[in-house]
Amino acid sequence: MGDIANFDSPVLSIEQDEHVATVWLDRPEARNAMGVDLWRDLPIAMAAVSADPQVRVVVIAAKGPHFSVGLDLKAMGSVLSGGGSADNAAGASSSSPASMAARARGARTEVMRLQHAITSVAACPKPVIAAVHGYCIGGGVDLIAACDIRLASADAVFSVREAKMAIVADLGSLQRLPAILSAGHLAELAFTAKDITADRAKEIGLVNDVASDAEGVRKAADEMAAEIAANSPIAVQGTKAVLAANEGKTVAEGLDYVATWNAGMLASDDLTEAVTAFMEKRTPKFTGR
Repeated sequence: MGDIANFDSPVLSIEQDEHVATVWLDRPEARNAMGVDLWRDLPIAMAAVSADPQVRVVVIAAKGPHFSVGLDLKAMGSVLSGGGSADNAAGASSSSPASMAARARGARTEVMRLQHAITSVAACPKPVIAAVHGYCIGGGVDLIAACDIRLASADAVFSVREAKMAIVADLGSLQRLPAILSAGHLAELAFTAKDITADRAKEIGLVNDVASDAEGVRKAADEMAAEIAANSPIAVQGTKAVLAANEGKTVAEGLDYVATWNAGMLASDDLTEAVTAFMEKRTPKFTGR
């Protein structure tokens, strides 16, 4: 699992400020292109911030001029195609059925590994806020779609770019964006693979709000994170869990689930503190117990 203090990666870094942890995409020289190191280290980073009891909110932001230009095609292209090693192992020509099947199996395995990295963000029990500036292309959109809240700078550019690369987006955009965008807006983005501005992204609901620049969006994310962190982490994380549990359920099933959840939470110290602080007319200090 690892921990924040010992986390080490050539492409990611973690900073913690009281109850807020920022996971930085930290490969600015490559415009935060998503290569082998990112896919290996992102689940480790998310496990670290998820397990730390002091962390109540996570912000995902990026260093350099862009959030991410998406998949590092130079580094990942041969891997995603199944690689030459499978061909050699099959002992067949690259066009033989056995070789093609081996490449397909290898490619599927690799895609599922990359999917797991993005899913580690969605699976974080704590709220995750994306602070986007500059390009957010392809895999960058997969990443922010796995976040709970998305904020953008005025210069942000978004694109579900895969159709222009002759592939189907396969890391979560087509599965998670339907809960964020209307069907028509998602179809337009996915079919045209066009770029859209931050203002358009806000208009269609892809982002919650737009700040003036990169510094502004990071400040907005930090402020929102602090606002969330000031609440009871039991209640906030419980709310995230209940929202996730609603998917695919009827209203009656969802109500039954939240009743069971709250029955186990009503004896918390945080609830006692909330009531006491209200009676004493002061700001509550939640401990998460």
